[in-house]
Formats: sequence, structure tokens, C-alpha cells
Amino acid sequence: MELKTLTEAERLDWARLARTENVGPITFLQLIERYGSAGAALAALPDLARQAGRASPLRTPSRAALEAEATRLHGLGGRFLAICEPDYPVSLRAISDPPQVVSLLGDARLLERRAVAMVGARNASANGKRLARALASDLGAAGFAVVSGFARGIDAAAHAGALAQGTVAALAGGIDVIYPPENAGLYGEIKEKGLLVAESPLGTEPRASHFPRRNRVISGLSLGVVVIEAAERSGSLITARRALDQGREVFAVPGSPLDPRAKGCNQLLRQGATLVETAEDVLSVLTPMAKLGESHRPAPAPVPPKASDSEVSTGRARVLDLLGPNPVAVDELVRQCQLSAAIVLAVLLEAELAGRLERHPGNQVALRYHSD
Repeated sequence: MELKTLTEAERLDWARLARTENVGPITFLQLIERYGSAGAALAALPDLARQAGRASPLRTPSRAALEAEATRLHGLGGRFLAICEPDYPVSLRAISDPPQVVSLLGDARLLERRAVAMVGARNASANGKRLARALASDLGAAGFAVVSGFARGIDAAAHAGALAQGTVAALAGGIDVIYPPENAGLYGEIKEKGLLVAESPLGTEPRASHFPRRNRVISGLSLGVVVIEAAERSGSLITARRALDQGREVFAVPGSPLDPRAKGCNQLLRQGATLVETAEDVLSVLTPMAKLGESHRPAPAPVPPKASDSEVSTGRARVLDLLGPNPVAVDELVRQCQLSAAIVLAVLLEAELAGRLERHPGNQVALRYHSD
């Protein structure tokens, strides 16, 4: 992907495309590569979805709606940032499913800092919150921005501990929605001294499905994730799993086996997480990684060749015939079809836009039935 600063009109097109029905992160990037711009991709969407059998039009936000949202965001002092822009954080761009457009409110320069995430229980103990504040303060003093999810408990304590040095809050809802309400004071402080980041449109009230998406942003912004107090089935462990999937380091604070809030952390330690008692336990692992990352920036990925419309039309049936309800690796489809990867990817893109395709972890796809 070519890095460039977008005009305001182009940025709104990126937001419209990112929020279009059935356009996930992978499909979004393929559309940009194929058509060169979000505006051209938006114009091509109806034909693409129709070619794969969709009868009804895709739901796409109107330009007027995005212009109104941008006006409200600017009025708050914020702005949109697209993944192709140079100041989009490198670490977040590198994950497999990055948000294509985010809203920012606060000091965007914090995105240039090396970062560490801290997450944990909402019903945290007094000692857990005290430790979170101390660790966050020490990590901030060492030059790291502290990222968390703005939840009550450990998240709020981590943000508070790092306020003086720099903290980033990844929100599950819209950037103008304060959730939980008791964090209203903290929201104002982060807006003034730190940075708020949100993927959802303005005005979006957080729902359960939003939190796993937010968790991938928390870990994606960071070199590693520190977990303090987490139950066996908790959002903090979801964040830790996403961190592992993204190649990040995972750290955990041990706790008493008699405390249910310690079971998740102790489980992570048994699975190989780095034990944390002080900030030095984190810094000893992340500081060398940060220095290595600063001196070894990844080269841009090569842009794959494009398939012509006639090639896609000829290969469409061959690709779709191999799909079923069980996930199959895209590489395996390419091998069995004996078609170029460009053709297979183009057919899969059409099928996803039509609502006929589901993507699964490990670059696998499956056919979705009972769609329109």
C-alpha cells in the first residue's frame, strides 16, 4: 500500500468504504489495490456484488452522513486518520485486520511513541489498581506510551498512572461516547493530556460485539500486553490471545490461587507469559525490541498483479465450486483451481461483497448459505 496524506474528500471516501456492508479489512485493501482509490472502489461495488449473485444493493453510508460526522468530529477537536497515511501507527498497520479509518481526539503524536498495553479486571482489587497505576507510571517514565481500553478497574488505573507521561485509550464505541459513565473525568483528562482512539462512528453506544474489535486495537498499538487480574473467561484474556496472534509479547502479574481474578493471569504464566512484579520485568523484554524495530523498518509489501475482468469471469465458477461450509485455506484454493492468486482473490472479493463468503482465522474462507 502506498503511503500518502489524503485530502479531506478522499478521507471521507475511505470511511464510507470501510463502513460499507460486507467490506472487511482484507476486502477493503484488495479493493484499494484493484481500483486505486476508495472513490473508484465505491463506484465499482454494485457491479462486483451483482456479479457474485447479490440482488439487493450494499448498504453504504452517504457522503452527506460522513460530512456531517466529520464536522462534528472537527468541532470536538478531533479528526479521521486512514491506514494509508504516514502518521497511522506502524504497529497497528502491521496486524492482519487493522481498522482502515480511526477517529482521533487528543495528542496524536503519542502514536509515534513505542507503546505497551495494560489490561485487567473491571472488578479489580485495591492492590491490583495500585499496582497498575505504579507500573503505568514507571513504564511511562521509561518512554513508553501506555495503552488500555478505558474500562473501569485496571484499565482506568493504568490510564491514570500514565497521564503525566502519555496514555492512549482505545474505545469500543464512538469517540464522543463516554463508557462507562463514571470515567467522565478521566475522559476529559485523556482528551487534554493523552489520546482517544475509536474505530466506530461517532455516537455509537458500545455493544458486546464491539469489545473484541477494540481489544485487537489495544494489542495492535503495542509491543506487548501486561495483564493484571483477569478471570478465566475475560476480555483481558481475549486481548492476550490477540496479542499472541499479532506476534506481541504477553506479560502477567501472578496472584493468589484463592482469588478468581488471578486465575487468568496464572493460566497465562503456565502458558509461557513473562512474569511481572515491577516495570523492569517489562522493560527488560520490550526495550531491546523497540530499539530493533526502530532500526529495522519493514519494507513495503509488493503489490500483487491484477486480474482482468475476463479472467475473473472465466474463473469464477471454478473457484466457487470448490467452496463449501467448511473453511479452506486460500492457498489451497489457488493450488486446486490452477488459477493465478489474483483471479482467486478477485472472485473471493466478489463473493464476500455479495454476502456469500465468510473469512476465518489462518487465511481460510467458507461459503455462507442463506444470504440474499
